[in-house]
Amino acid sequence: MFTGIITHIGRIAAVEDRAGGRALEIETGLDHTSLALGASVAHSGVCLTVTEKRDRTHTVYASTETLARTTMGDWQAGSTINIEASLRLGDELGGHLVFGHVDGIGRIAGLAPVGESWRLDIELPEALRPLVAVKGSISVDGISLTVNEVGPTTMALMIIPHTWEATTLHERKLGDPVNLEADMLARYVARQLAFKEGTA
Repeated sequence: MFTGIITHIGRIAAVEDRAGGRALEIETGLDHTSLALGASVAHSGVCLTVTEKRDRTHTVYASTETLARTTMGDWQAGSTINIEASLRLGDELGGHLVFGHVDGIGRIAGLAPVGESWRLDIELPEALRPLVAVKGSISVDGISLTVNEVGPTTMALMIIPHTWEATTLHERKLGDPVNLEADMLARYVARQLAFKEGTA
């Protein structure tokens, strides 16, 4: 479980296709001496298990299903990603509860400066549109953000300067894909309504 507060920007050091998936070696500023094998780490919003580690890198494995349902299928050596280690009991919950289970891929439909901040418009996949609400929380590439506006097919978010600089958002451009995870409460409400309406 995560908070959506990004602590490091990682870089893909190597990619190796393996039977049934892909192994990725990630270079980060994480303290790898205290990072256990088997630990969960969020990589741009995707929860992955650490399978190997060295002084400055760790390796994770993504199945073909994960590659198909997230932006990981596009990651190559040199790509940069947002990194957050999993929560520990007693840690401050500064964002919102993020599970690292990507619901879908959105695309950047608008990107414009507003004073010192940035307005980010994202095209939502159809399945996520009912799960997004004004002033609700959403994870974008693992970043906990608050929804400012919702249109028929898009949502708008305001990105403050710190978040812009401390994450990979400052590298994004129009049309880029992003991993989206809806707030867990919205998922459960939608599920209950589907049962009530007999569409589950």
